[in-house]
Amino acid sequence: MANSIAQRNICEAGAVAMLRALTTIKRETRALRNLKLRTSLNGVKTAFLLGALSALIIFVSVALGGQNGLTIGLVLALATNGFAYFNSDKLALRAMRAYPADDANAPVLMRIVRELSMKANKPMPRVYISPTESPNAFATGRNPKNAAVCATEGIMKLLNERELRGVIGHELAHVYNRDILTASVAATLSSVLMYMVQFFWFFGGNRRGNPIAGIALLIIGPLAASLLQMAIGRSREYAADEDGAIITQDPLSLASALQKIDAGVSRAPLRPTPQTEAASSMMIANPFRGSGMARLFSTHPPTKDRVNRLEAMHIKMQRGF
Repeated sequence: MANSIAQRNICEAGAVAMLRALTTIKRETRALRNLKLRTSLNGVKTAFLLGALSALIIFVSVALGGQNGLTIGLVLALATNGFAYFNSDKLALRAMRAYPADDANAPVLMRIVRELSMKANKPMPRVYISPTESPNAFATGRNPKNAAVCATEGIMKLLNERELRGVIGHELAHVYNRDILTASVAATLSSVLMYMVQFFWFFGGNRRGNPIAGIALLIIGPLAASLLQMAIGRSREYAADEDGAIITQDPLSLASALQKIDAGVSRAPLRPTPQTEAASSMMIANPFRGSGMARLFSTHPPTKDRVNRLEAMHIKMQRGF
């Protein structure tokens, strides 16, 4: 009798375990399907951003450069788009003085990247480490086959393995969603627009035009590009938070990491330079100490909002959604 009861209990426990496993597989399959859908949507978003910023460059060129402005604007837009597409990874890694990681100098980081790439059934990106104490991480590269993930020495000291896993999941989501192209082109075109407006205004633009209109374009052009870049950037970060949590199946690990990173950046912010400012939009958190208007126009959403979303996502996962 006792053996019969024990066998029945074992069978029931096995059935429950199998049901839970099937539920988990179904949830992860649905989540990865949504991840693939978001990848295609990000392609549309990238095309929109490229088109909008390029159109803005051409418009300002025509307004300030006279009849030759359109030709100059087209050449600048095509050249900068192409340069950003093929060189975004090299520029960002060089700006952060990154060096290659391997199983000898960063075994934990390499293992996390390898495991999560395999879990997502995607190519493993190159892995780098930046020799800076400011805690941060970023992904760069034009597509998943030509991508790189970089973590700073500061973030590897600050986070535990579970939190670092959450951060890497976030960065891999950027890679697989092709968000890096969006950020790279947005940053490049915004900079070009600012320099172009200044060049036309001070070195021979359309002198017969309305000087007040010229001054207005000098202010409104770069501002419009920054606002567009900010809106796209924030939506990218929210999406990568969600998709990274889907890959790791652990939203709270990223939530904890974001809180530590925010406090760590406040203590040890990255030193602003033209190179690091260009790469900052790719990072998981704003690397500079900022407040007021600086935070308002940041491409990164407020940490509190991101943490709240991740905590809500954790509750949904616990309920099986």
